[in-house]
Order: sequence, then C-alpha cells, then structure tokens
Amino acid sequence: MKENSFVKRVRLLLFRFTFASLAVAVFGAVAIETVRGQSVMTPIPVPAPAPAKEGYAQLKDTKLFYWDTGGEGQPIILLHPNSGSAIIWGYQQPVFAKAGYRVIGYSRRGYYNSAPIVEGKSGNAADDLLEFIDSLGIRKFHAVAVASGGSTAADFAVAYPDRLFSLTVSSNTFGIRSGAIAKAAQSIRPKNWDDIPSEVQEVGPSYRAANPEGLKLWIELEHKAWVGSVRGQGRREMTEAKLEQLKVPVLLISGAADLLTPPSISRMLQAKIPNSELVVAPESGHSVYWEQPEVFNKAVLDFIGRNGK
Repeated sequence: MKENSFVKRVRLLLFRFTFASLAVAVFGAVAIETVRGQSVMTPIPVPAPAPAKEGYAQLKDTKLFYWDTGGEGQPIILLHPNSGSAIIWGYQQPVFAKAGYRVIGYSRRGYYNSAPIVEGKSGNAADDLLEFIDSLGIRKFHAVAVASGGSTAADFAVAYPDRLFSLTVSSNTFGIRSGAIAKAAQSIRPKNWDDIPSEVQEVGPSYRAANPEGLKLWIELEHKAWVGSVRGQGRREMTEAKLEQLKVPVLLISGAADLLTPPSISRMLQAKIPNSELVVAPESGHSVYWEQPEVFNKAVLDFIGRNGK
C-alpha cells in the first residue's frame, strides 16, 4: 500500500483541467446562502484530502481497489453509486477523518481500479463487502451509502446486522423491486428514462445552473467509474417486510429535487423502517453527497455520533 496516493489521485483529478476551469478544483459543490431574504446557491471549496493509504483487497474470486485513512476511530465505509467509484468522496473523506473516524472507500467489482466483472461470475456485492471488511480486520462499521450503494448496504444490513453500528442510505429505495414503494418509484420515471443523460438524471437543476464547472467534474468522475464490459452484481431480494425487520439504526437522506428517490418515496421507506430518521437536502438532486455536502456530512456525523455503540 502506498502512502498518500489517494491524495495524489484526487488532486490529479481535480487539477487536470485548463486554467479557465480550475474553479472546479476549488469550488465543486454549492452552499445555500440567504441574500436579501432569498436563498442563493454559491460554490463552496473542496477540502484538502486527509492522508490515506490505498491498496487492493484480494477476495476469493475478485480484487477490490480501496483507500483507507487508518487510525483508531470507528470505521466508516463509503459505498458508491453506479455513477461513481472509490474516488468520488472528496467532500466526505477529509471531513469524516477530521471528526475522528477511520474512513474507507472502495470500488465494487467492475468499477474504477477494481477487477472487472466476469460474465457468469458477478458475485454478490453485499458478500463482497463482508469479505472486504474481513480482509481489513474490521468487526463493525458505519455504512454510508449513496444511490445503488444503498442497495448493497441494505442487503448487507439484512444478512449481517451484527456487523453494523449504523446504516445511512441516500437517494435509494433499498433495492426494493416489488410492492407499493417500488411501484411508486417506477411510476415517476418517464418512458424515455434510459435515454436521459446521467448528469440530468442524477444532478439537480439548481446545481447544474449554479455550478457548471462542478458538473463537469461530476461527469469526469462518472466517466471514470465503470470498467469492463459486464455490469451489475446479484443480490438477495429486498422486500418491504425485510425493511420492517431491520435491526440497525437507519438514516435516510433525500434531495428535494431528486428525480429518482424524492422525499415522498423516502418517507414511504421511513414509515416501514424502525429506528429510522430522514433528512431532506434543499434543492439537491440525486447526488446529495456532491451537490450539498455540508448538509450530507452534518447529517451523517450527527447520526453516527449518536449510534456508535
């Protein structure tokens, strides 16, 4: 494992652009401020990364890329969306590390720097996560998941509840494919959904208008995310009944302008999950971690701070 290569990798991604677009490196997200009584979205700085080591976890049939800030704090493991990978967490890694946690990000198989998915041998993402934490000697951790990472985290929480301190899921229906919640979520998608660019699907209109340079960086990271020619891993079926049986504290985060999992869907989920709470990020689309990181980080740190035993 090479010291600080995560730092160098993030800096390289943030500073690859021309001088005209260097604002991305400094102002990737936005904050909502009040000017003359009105809410205004303004860019906010990207924090300098905390020192981290990176390496590869050799599982029984694949190899996963990861970075790890180390330390004695309780582990937070970040689970990325389909549009991301281990290297999207520039706003979370230094903030969570500064708060005293051991922060770890990894790429699922088929994503940046991890082994590609082999046809017929896709494995189960939640079981990969179990092997991964075992390889690092981690007994329990806080799972912080975004979008499709939430499906993996929910599967893991049902199968291995004793390995979690808490579960945070942003912008995801917990992988539910049937029942009233799944039907409601499917009903709001237009018929041409798959033809819509991912940055329109996942990044809110307020952010796209207020920070076009930040949007360029989001797209850059999204384009780097997927490797190989096969996509998608298997997972166990998640049902509304299983939601009701979740044994870990759960935080849901929803973007007020999320086209995929708006607050209405998140409230339906929250109603089914015991010991759960919901935070709604104003004006944010699907990528709350990127569009409104101050809201996202504050909610996560407050929640896991109350659920670390």
